[in-house]
Amino acid sequence: MSATLDLGSIQAAARSIQGAVERTPCVHSRTLSSITGAEIYLKLENLQFTGSFKDRGALVKLLSLSPEERKRGIIAMSAGNHAQGVAYHARRLGIPATIVMPRLTPNVKVEHTREHGAEVVLAGEDLEQASLLARELQRERGLVFVHPYDDPEIIRGQGTVALEMLEDWPDLEVLVIPVGGGGLIAGNAVAARGVCPDIEIVGVQAERFPAMRQALRGEPIACGDATIAEGIAVSQPGELTLPIIRELVSEILLVDEDLLERALMLLLEVEKTVVEGAGAAGLAALLGQPDRFARRRVGIIVAGGNIDLMILSSIIQRGLVRSHRLVQLRVEIRDVPGALADVTRLIGEAGGSIVQVHHHRAFTTAPLKSAEVEFVLETRGREHLDSILSALSAAGHKPRT
Repeated sequence: MSATLDLGSIQAAARSIQGAVERTPCVHSRTLSSITGAEIYLKLENLQFTGSFKDRGALVKLLSLSPEERKRGIIAMSAGNHAQGVAYHARRLGIPATIVMPRLTPNVKVEHTREHGAEVVLAGEDLEQASLLARELQRERGLVFVHPYDDPEIIRGQGTVALEMLEDWPDLEVLVIPVGGGGLIAGNAVAARGVCPDIEIVGVQAERFPAMRQALRGEPIACGDATIAEGIAVSQPGELTLPIIRELVSEILLVDEDLLERALMLLLEVEKTVVEGAGAAGLAALLGQPDRFARRRVGIIVAGGNIDLMILSSIIQRGLVRSHRLVQLRVEIRDVPGALADVTRLIGEAGGSIVQVHHHRAFTTAPLKSAEVEFVLETRGREHLDSILSALSAAGHKPRT
């Protein structure tokens, strides 16, 4: 571990950014605690001004620059949150900023970065390809490179999250932290273990991007193509962060896309807070392995909330389908006047709300002189759906989902 990357240096970083970044709430969730069997405390970093914890490290790094470096300007590569944090604080400090972002970065992150005054360059299919161009521009323009995670100042800044959590809830037993390149978990592991030597630090990665866990195990790095947790979709672990994680982090868990979507939906529905995929990773880990955390006091860093509205809309729709609150129902009926009206009446009397109706005569395997009607219904859940199916069946219809 770097001799200067210790609790004292993270406490100094916290003093340097005090008042310039939000001291976000760390709230106890009774409902999520009941669902998971652990006592859950959520550190809502999605409430930072730019929507993620990245404000912290970005500002600590920029404050460390000399007057000559500030005048030259900075460059960074980012999938979104680091970009926004760097752009916002660079404008505040009068530092010219250029940000290289992968071409498929969610539009909300690209536009917000531009709104904060940075020059945005879209290049490459992932963070590594964007990094290559960023390094080229750095050399051509003589800019200062601001790495998203593999920089001591960035790591110190991110570590200020745990200091606040343990000030608010000093009896936390575990911190569960999303992992991409490792800057967030490395800084917070140093800070938390410095304050509470016995606290356990657990990392979480998307199953499709398990690079840090693979590196810790000495395995070849093999990642997928995409994840809704694009903020931690990193295929190159940090050189500085890897040894810190090896020393201080007990385990890195993997979560699949279904768990990430479920966790995101729960945070939206239960806590009324909007998060991105990476921000939901900590809760997803508890949903996937509840026995590991049962009856323990668990602090979860909700890392960010910068999610594209189209993606959020899709996740909400899919979540409603999984919970049987949005249902596709097919009913075979006699092809005679009044038959469709009878089915819709039965659905209405059972409390179902019809969203869409498609009446098929030709595109169906139903017998001649019969038709198939496809409904999209809103229900209150599985039990309500079963009561609707029973009512239709009792009236002689043949419903199927």
